[in-house]
Amino acid sequence: MSQVFKFFLFIFCCLQLVLPSFSALKGELEYRIPVDYSKLSEEELDSNAGIYYNLALKTYNGKINDEMTSALNLYTILCNKNPQSIFYKTRLGTLYDIIGKDRYAKGCFYAAIGVDKSKPEPFFRLGEFYYRRERYKHALKMYKIAYKKGYIGHYETLYKIGDIYEKLGDTEAALKYLKLASQKNPNSELDSKIKRVENFNQINKEYYSDTRIRFIDR
Repeated sequence: MSQVFKFFLFIFCCLQLVLPSFSALKGELEYRIPVDYSKLSEEELDSNAGIYYNLALKTYNGKINDEMTSALNLYTILCNKNPQSIFYKTRLGTLYDIIGKDRYAKGCFYAAIGVDKSKPEPFFRLGEFYYRRERYKHALKMYKIAYKKGYIGHYETLYKIGDIYEKLGDTEAALKYLKLASQKNPNSELDSKIKRVENFNQINKEYYSDTRIRFIDR
């Protein structure tokens, strides 16, 4: 192998580390790279990624800002450095989900599931993905998988399952999961929701009971 070829190969590898993800560029996200991360260790990258991830969640308002840019770049680099990391893939998928890049978000979540199907987090995030898009039956399926795989005591999973059952009109199932959620994190807003569902459930029972009596009388 010639020295010239080795030089260009080295340059190419460096570019792979510092450029934003190709999928982001293909998704027509136009953003700049504010920092050169190529010389940082994985531990430093992970630490910075966590900081920018939390900032991105707090500051994103529909436009790609520096915090979101940095978080996307860092988790793209970390995914490339550690392709077996469910955590990095899930976080990158969550960022894509937030900015509305559906195909890339689902790609990351399913890639995480492909690494290890026993982990609940990617299934929960897929549930969140579908919930945001009001695809409630798909969301319910993913939340229930996350529940079975370990999120049995996870407040958000319990609440979202209960909320979806309420939306679908199954008040009995809604109350079951909402009350489980309340055991994990009691709060006044959830208490009000449970009382509302209980009242609606009671009305349903009375209605169907009256309907059954009238049918028998005939």
